[in-house]
Amino acid sequence: MPRVWVPRVVFVLQMAVALSLPFSSLAQQAEQQKDQQTPQSQEAAASTSGTTAPSQQAQNGPGGSTSVHQGQQAAVTPKDDRLFGVLPNNLTVENEAQVPALGSKGKFKLVAKNSFDPVIFPFIGFIALVGQVQNSEPEFGQGPVGYGRRYGTAFGDSTIGSFMTGAIFPSLFRQDPRYYQLVHGGLKRRALYAVSRIVITRTDSGRDQFNSSEILGNFVAAGISNAYHPAQDRSFTNTVSIWGTGTGWDTVANLAEEFWPDIHVWLKQKFSPDERP
Repeated sequence: MPRVWVPRVVFVLQMAVALSLPFSSLAQQAEQQKDQQTPQSQEAAASTSGTTAPSQQAQNGPGGSTSVHQGQQAAVTPKDDRLFGVLPNNLTVENEAQVPALGSKGKFKLVAKNSFDPVIFPFIGFIALVGQVQNSEPEFGQGPVGYGRRYGTAFGDSTIGSFMTGAIFPSLFRQDPRYYQLVHGGLKRRALYAVSRIVITRTDSGRDQFNSSEILGNFVAAGISNAYHPAQDRSFTNTVSIWGTGTGWDTVANLAEEFWPDIHVWLKQKFSPDERP
């Protein structure tokens, strides 16, 4: 049975955009709150200290280089935030001005942290269960053996694709695999920006470039998958289908990473009345 998942990915993409519609105005609210809080925080800092700010002292003083280096290290460290409170979110950048370039070692480290996060294993298990119920790739059979085969192939597809697009090819082409949030602007602008990041990415030096890591990485991962999927599915058509699946899911991930801050604010306002302004 051919592994044609592209229509499902397109459906999930449409649902992701539709679900983000209620949050189109939240970005503007967040910007307004940020603009209001910034002067207050500056006044509070001025009232607590009559001298130069500690960060400025560190930069101007003898130990300034050490403080700057520590600040950069903190910026590289992924934030403790999960998409929808569950999925790992280690490759998202919220404030590009404070994040230095990411070396090859850092790329592999972040991708490994995403790929082997404890949440990923039950998530892959759910995907394998869906395949078991649908009897996808019937050559795998049913029962525990069939489920194990489906779990192994799903985990292989996910992990190999992540390392190809997030670590191996970005290291070869010197591209940044992280998603830089736009945050500003309306829903349409931000959605188009998120989708465009599939074909446009940043180099390690900060310039825009064709996202060869995403396109070629997913295609190579799809080709490798032919080695452990059933022989009947080893065709160019299925390889293109798997490539489309990986690229489609990465598009959905970009949309989730872009709009999650707005969804997060909305959820806090809805379920934490005491924190409403």
